[in-house]
Amino acid sequence: MKTNKLYIVFSLLAVLMLGFSACQPEEYSLGEMITQNNLKYRIVQDAEDPNMVILQSLTEGVTPLWVTPMGRSSHIVDTVRIPFSGDYQFVYGVQSAGGFVQADTFDLTITTTNLMYVDDPLWALLTGGVGEEKTWLLDLNEEGQSRYFKGPLYFFGTDDNWDSRALYGKGKDTDAVRDALGLEDTWNWSPVWEGNQWLMPAANFGTMTFSLQGNATVSVNHEVLGRVDNGTYFLDADAKRLSLTDAAPLHDEGRDGHVINWGDIRVMNLTEDAMQLGVIRDEALSGEGPAMLVYNYVSKDYYDNWVPEDLPDPEPELPSGWQEDVSKVVTTSITWTLSDQTPLNWCNLDGTRMNEWNSPEDYPDWLGTPDPSVYEGFALTMNSEDNTVEYVAPDGTTETGTYALDEKGIYTFDGIAPSFSVIGWASFGLSADNQLRIMSIEKDAAGKVTGMWVGAKDPEKPEYMGFHLVPAAGGASEEGPQATSLTFDNSKLAYGDIEEKGNLRLELFNEYGSTKADPPLATSELASFNSLEVTFTLSGITLNEGAVGSYDASILYSDADWNPSGNGETIIVNGDGTYTATFAPGSLSEGVMVFVVDIVGMGEDIADMTAVTATIDEVLVY
Repeated sequence: MKTNKLYIVFSLLAVLMLGFSACQPEEYSLGEMITQNNLKYRIVQDAEDPNMVILQSLTEGVTPLWVTPMGRSSHIVDTVRIPFSGDYQFVYGVQSAGGFVQADTFDLTITTTNLMYVDDPLWALLTGGVGEEKTWLLDLNEEGQSRYFKGPLYFFGTDDNWDSRALYGKGKDTDAVRDALGLEDTWNWSPVWEGNQWLMPAANFGTMTFSLQGNATVSVNHEVLGRVDNGTYFLDADAKRLSLTDAAPLHDEGRDGHVINWGDIRVMNLTEDAMQLGVIRDEALSGEGPAMLVYNYVSKDYYDNWVPEDLPDPEPELPSGWQEDVSKVVTTSITWTLSDQTPLNWCNLDGTRMNEWNSPEDYPDWLGTPDPSVYEGFALTMNSEDNTVEYVAPDGTTETGTYALDEKGIYTFDGIAPSFSVIGWASFGLSADNQLRIMSIEKDAAGKVTGMWVGAKDPEKPEYMGFHLVPAAGGASEEGPQATSLTFDNSKLAYGDIEEKGNLRLELFNEYGSTKADPPLATSELASFNSLEVTFTLSGITLNEGAVGSYDASILYSDADWNPSGNGETIIVNGDGTYTATFAPGSLSEGVMVFVVDIVGMGEDIADMTAVTATIDEVLVY
């Protein structure tokens, strides 16, 4: 075994001369060529851990190019960790002004095993464990079937990673993810393949096998590309990065030339049954903006044992008491118009919107930017007293008719046939059955309806064309609820890790806490209300090193008979600052048993709780 020696290989001198032109002789030079005997490098094993191989380039003024059993490297000093015993080969080369030159292959025998290098749950999930191998398939087969994900390919921002994908999976929006993780280019789109077959054709894409049998090797059978890749890989479990050498992950033919380095991979998610790997789409190669292409895979075992569930199509889940909410808004009649910010989107069958468009600037070039002047004349006035409807087109044309609203939130119209352009080729209209279905309802902190998304079912695709309706100013016949600001004595506010559960709690009142005897607010003001809004300020917070840094916070409220009892809308708290939390129980709350703001997990991450100051700036009751 060769260790702790300086290896200098033999050399020869090469000079490259260029010819002369016919008209005017000129001489060109690429610079002096480094020869083999001028190459200086060092390959040694660590004295305490022989499975750790240290590479050191000693040739000055060049870029080293190492080829190792665990992949390639261009670092001057690098460390390769090889878990298994065996015979391994290393090649040292350099790139200089004169060109590329490479030393003879360096053979190294490792007689020890260090399984600590692969002692991480992610290694076991990827490979099946030491001495095993695991095969993965792209989650789209030749029948056009995805068995785990919505489809084989999702899209994320170029800064997204394991943590941001997890937050999106918990329902966080782009702003919350950006604030929580400090990312700039973060967004995501998870298209359903059935309605977006342009993503890639259905096919047998082949198999991808990661092995830990003797070494970390990967074999990829690219059926659609007509080739087989046999290479090596390394999984950085801490950084959630996967490096492939001489191999590319399974992917579609259409994007084969859109990625500079298919071996530079971000692990976005990895479980026993499913895996998501991200690569960066290059703008110059693809002709499209930079983005992260996230390919979705399932294990062969999951694929082979998958049994389809006989489930009905998903449907929108409207909030409890939605009929009452709508009827309150339309006590006599209301005029709906299209939002001037986000007038349309596409919705899945469950009512969720497919695209994160929250402002005109978010709309893509292929659709266009909303121009409210195109549709500002539109109005849809519905009277719940006699179920009549009046439709006014943007050009002023008027149609009248009737409507019905069933228990699923489906409007069926008779006598009107609206049809007009909203953004370019995307138009407002009813479904083939003259229907619009409520996808979701929007309410403010006071519980007042401020808008709703309705959708026209596509006759072929499993999706809706969604329209964002908002009440026109002055369209409702009754005023919304008014807010009352409660007097609050901050000297009586209790805060800290009160329950010793690692949370930072702001206790406004608790029948079982220190605020019971001398409350900081008049509990009689909470005798009857529809919703609450609490604005608070935190200061003096210093987080421990390695702290999460972003925490879910919400109002926890229980009324006098514990019904209703629950949490309000979740907000993100990052440290010092002013925040507003809301609580809308969905039914009238009467009295108070518990009224606190909980910031989950922050208590255990605060370095010095005694330095923290919390104040309640305002309590609004509606």
